Amino acid sequence: MQIKTTAIPDLLLIEPTVFGDDRGFFYESYNRQRFADMTGVTCEFVQDNHSKSAKGVLRGLHYQIKQPQGKLVRVTSGEVFDVAVDLRKSSATFGKWAGTVLSAANNRQLWIPEGFAHGFLVLSEHAEFLYKTTDYWAPEFERSLFWNDPAIGIDWPLDGEPLLSGKDKTGTLLANAEVYD
Repeated sequence: MQIKTTAIPDLLLIEPTVFGDDRGFFYESYNRQRFADMTGVTCEFVQDNHSKSAKGVLRGLHYQIKQPQGKLVRVTSGEVFDVAVDLRKSSATFGKWAGTVLSAANNRQLWIPEGFAHGFLVLSEHAEFLYKTTDYWAPEFERSLFWNDPAIGIDWPLDGEPLLSGKDKTGTLLANAEVYD
């Protein structure tokens, strides 16, 4: 496993060691002790989530203002452009974003600590997205940023307008958003 930093140092790109031959492949997608040793992150994951989305679906940018969730995310089928936005007011990278392509082909994972909004855009015909979270989903504390807030300036690799949920169509601009200290 290799750990790489992103444009925001607290976001970590994880590249597992994949063992493959003509029969297929094997890799360890998560090992608590190894994850802690290599990243310095000690956390307990309490919930696993799995979504399937069609091409052009944009989910996000979501976060929970209370019961914030750290997330370890990966794609098991297809390809997405995955994004995290720093919402920690005391951070030197507050309001900045970092994005990367996650796919079943590259087996990459992204560690997104608490204090970030998260979203992704499906690039392939469909994608299955899995993530582990450090706290439970709490819909009463869930918030959404507008995916296209010009103050954030995410460079989404779009072919036309994205497919959005009702919730994602009614996000908030960063200037008006509840953020973390």
